[in-house]
Amino acid sequence: MARALRCLEAAFALYFVSHIPITLLLDLQALLPNAGLHPQQLTELLQWYTAAFRDPMMLRPPEWFKAFIYCEAFLQLPFFPVAAYAFLKGGCKWIRTPAIIYSTHVATTLLAILAHILFHDFSASEHLGPQTLRERLLLLSVYAPYLLIPLLILFTMLYSPQYNQVEKRKRK
Repeated sequence: MARALRCLEAAFALYFVSHIPITLLLDLQALLPNAGLHPQQLTELLQWYTAAFRDPMMLRPPEWFKAFIYCEAFLQLPFFPVAAYAFLKGGCKWIRTPAIIYSTHVATTLLAILAHILFHDFSASEHLGPQTLRERLLLLSVYAPYLLIPLLILFTMLYSPQYNQVEKRKRK
């Protein structure tokens, strides 16, 4: 059981470490389009991604999606290195409450994003969005790990004996 938990912690650390450059180099472009802050190669990478996966939200984000990206920039991004450190080190009980807050926040935002991908009519979008079920599922597959991994973090924090122990305090 301890080995399985250690593997989960390593996977969580990798998730948070990988999320830092994704947020800085790609996701924040949705808030600052054409501001000249990103190198041309990164702008081209974002354009390739939006065309290949038909994700118009990253090129022309709706206001609610921008709000989620602001949360990612100002709430989640500072948490990423802290969480990466805690999970890389392993057994850091102090990460439990922040990880629960993070994972519930992200899961909530992802439910709205996934529902939008599945049910929104993209035919009137300025940029090409998913039209067929296959295209919607392809785009869904890009966003789904950002729901599934935080849910796994949440369940680990709630149900793992390593993180869910109540410490007994000494009486004086």
